[in-house]
Amino acid sequence: MRIRTAFMTGVAAAILAVTPASAETFRFAFQGPLNSLDPHSLNETFQLGFLGNIYEGLTRRGTDLAIQPSLAESWEIVEPNRWRFHLREGVTFHNGNPFTADDVIFSYERATSEGSDVGQKMPGVVAVERVDDYTVDFVTDGPNPILTAEFDTWYIMDQEWAVENGADVVTNVAEADREFFANRNANGTNAFMIQEHQSDVRTIAVPNPDWWDEAEHNLTEVIFQPIQSDATRVAALLSGEMDLVYPVPLQDQQRVDENDGTTALTGPELRTIFLGMDQARDELLYSNVEGANPFHDRRVRLAFYQALDVDAIQQVVMRGASTPSASMVAPGINGFPTDLERYPYDPDAARALLEEAGYPDGFEVQMNCPNDRYVNDEAICQAVVGMLGRIGVTVNLLAEPRSVYFGRVLAQGGYDTSFYLLGWSPGSIDSYNPLYNLVQTRNTDTGSGTFNLGGFSDAEIDQLANEVLVETDPDARGDLINQAWQRLHDEVGYLPLHQQALSWGVADGVNVAQRADNVFRWRHTTIDN
Repeated sequence: MRIRTAFMTGVAAAILAVTPASAETFRFAFQGPLNSLDPHSLNETFQLGFLGNIYEGLTRRGTDLAIQPSLAESWEIVEPNRWRFHLREGVTFHNGNPFTADDVIFSYERATSEGSDVGQKMPGVVAVERVDDYTVDFVTDGPNPILTAEFDTWYIMDQEWAVENGADVVTNVAEADREFFANRNANGTNAFMIQEHQSDVRTIAVPNPDWWDEAEHNLTEVIFQPIQSDATRVAALLSGEMDLVYPVPLQDQQRVDENDGTTALTGPELRTIFLGMDQARDELLYSNVEGANPFHDRRVRLAFYQALDVDAIQQVVMRGASTPSASMVAPGINGFPTDLERYPYDPDAARALLEEAGYPDGFEVQMNCPNDRYVNDEAICQAVVGMLGRIGVTVNLLAEPRSVYFGRVLAQGGYDTSFYLLGWSPGSIDSYNPLYNLVQTRNTDTGSGTFNLGGFSDAEIDQLANEVLVETDPDARGDLINQAWQRLHDEVGYLPLHQQALSWGVADGVNVAQRADNVFRWRHTTIDN
């Protein structure tokens, strides 16, 4: 086999050639559709990654994931609680409108408004103030050493365009199929412009001739097509219909690699796949247990944990292309807890825990699972169903396309789940991101816990995470992070499974940058001829 491994570490990236060739049309496919063009509607890697070719943030990340200037040329801390950003002059949106400080303030207010799914990208920010046309201040509620860590996926919109077209209100992810203007239209500042968008059919983009930066790509057109069927997606690559597809099913990697004209491009991803449980409600929405919530009991949560054979999932479901994890973050994420160890796989101990907790015969619960978002997501869920069945727990699996799944289980859907599978890749490459988003108690005022779908709540972790945000000493901050991860592990707040592997298939002569966060930036893509 000649499968190319794209990463040697968690945050390194490989670029397969850099020499520009003559201009070309580039065609690629993903397993699910691009449901919305609204850059603030869904904090999900594929959607934000796609729209990051159209819109821009104040910063961006290079192929090595290092933070670079983008719509902000520079920034500095002028007071302990005030960061000043100097904006790039001469930038225009795709419709020709000039980019100014007013657009930054508008985008902050829109991104932090009700219905937005990306407000948590600015934790600790209490105000954005205009200094002049090309200078803005971000005021924070305390020191904030990672303020810019997620600005690359907080995208700036054109205030004038948005207001004129009724797009000043954020699209609700649960209503992505409605004809909101921002769902179907886009007006960014980045290297590509949307020419056509049909969510379930195809999206076409063309280069922005007035982009402020120098283009590295040689593309004249980008055509995206969602192809849910694994077999059809791989066949489209092998036949030459597609230049790139992802993910490639693990069982097809060798076939893609041995085919004349295609290559499998793989590597570790900074994403952890895990299971979550409703620990907020007094009674589960979808269970045969009445008048109680079994997941309130740590013994039940630990029983579920010890019933899961992650080595079998790795070997059988993931075909070796995963790394079992005791942590909610991957190696390569700042604050990765190296000392955590998984609780042992032990079905007998799991059954004893259930009996001790008052469920000697187990119970029934529904499990929500996407079937087109993560590598082998539905197959993982099916394996979990079987493993929990061995300890007497009947799991009724509801696997759905990611558009329906996210609309159901996220905040906009009312956290309509009792037990679920989710994946998380910290956009900041820092542990505070999952602590804030996944672990802290849900708080609509601060934005914390927005993706804490099960409502886990622990006052000690809440305090530790708050201290992590403002601690500027790296050693002290690292100690706080370790304490938080250890506490979550002790409480069995989540059931981590593994870090999945990236799996792309690319046609020979197509040169792409595969990043460890699984974000695909077209500006680094060239096609030889």
